Amino acid sequence: MGIREIEIFRAVMNGGTTSKAASMLGISQPAVSQAIRKLESGADLQLFVRTRGRLVPTQEALALMVDVDQLFVGFEAIEHRLKSLRYFGIGRLTIAVHPALGTSFMPRVMSAFELKKRDIRVSLKILSSKEVHQQVCAGQCDFGVMADEMPVTGLEHSPFVDIPGVVVMHAAHPLATHSVIHPKDLQDIEFIALSPEDSSRNRLNAVLQREGVSLNIRVETAYTHTVCEMALLGLGVGFVNRLAAYDFLDRGLVVKPFSADVNFASLMVFRPGKPLPDNARQFIRMMRIQLDRDLQRFAN
Repeated sequence: MGIREIEIFRAVMNGGTTSKAASMLGISQPAVSQAIRKLESGADLQLFVRTRGRLVPTQEALALMVDVDQLFVGFEAIEHRLKSLRYFGIGRLTIAVHPALGTSFMPRVMSAFELKKRDIRVSLKILSSKEVHQQVCAGQCDFGVMADEMPVTGLEHSPFVDIPGVVVMHAAHPLATHSVIHPKDLQDIEFIALSPEDSSRNRLNAVLQREGVSLNIRVETAYTHTVCEMALLGLGVGFVNRLAAYDFLDRGLVVKPFSADVNFASLMVFRPGKPLPDNARQFIRMMRIQLDRDLQRFAN
């Protein structure tokens, strides 16, 4: 059993037929069939049932595919690293960040880091926290930043930010005159909510439930920047990470503290056993400096 037979097996599983697998790999259909027979013979297992010219995977094939996919994730990580080294050498960073921090906070960090002066190129991947987790596990980025709703099993991690959320609204909204927003203030107010799987929304829901407050949710969205944009347009009130509201301060978005303890937390995650390059360590240091700068603006 060789890696080529495993590659052909994976192509058949993903393509569904030997003809599609042959097309994907640029080989003949008989070569695909021969490789599958060789793999079955070597393993002494039936991996496919032949039905009317089609290969139907057995339970054994489905079980094997789980391990095969994990194997090829490793190969894809190596391919990704080879391409990065070929085009950019070691002066390149690949970072995966969830949208609340990736959309505007990370560009501010890059500006402060003076990429051109340092001759560093950055590939910034703005992904869901689940995808950030996958990218880090697969070794397809130097490090990641994700929200705390994802488990960190199998990853090295450290806290990056854990800050109280804020309530955002249009300047003409009745709550804009309040110095602090209390849970009871949100009763029956048109509300722009983050997605149900968001950990901060779940923490907010728990607080409101204890207070007997029901939200009148008009819109749900996965992105805090979208919540801010909608609030600025007068579509309702939202509860967001204050770092996401940073870019809207000069546009007139009203940002108010919330009386209850409901935080937004982000974790920095790393692949175990993968040492960080020096430019990544320097970049992370700048991220913490920029975080302090941004939070200081809200304190003033």
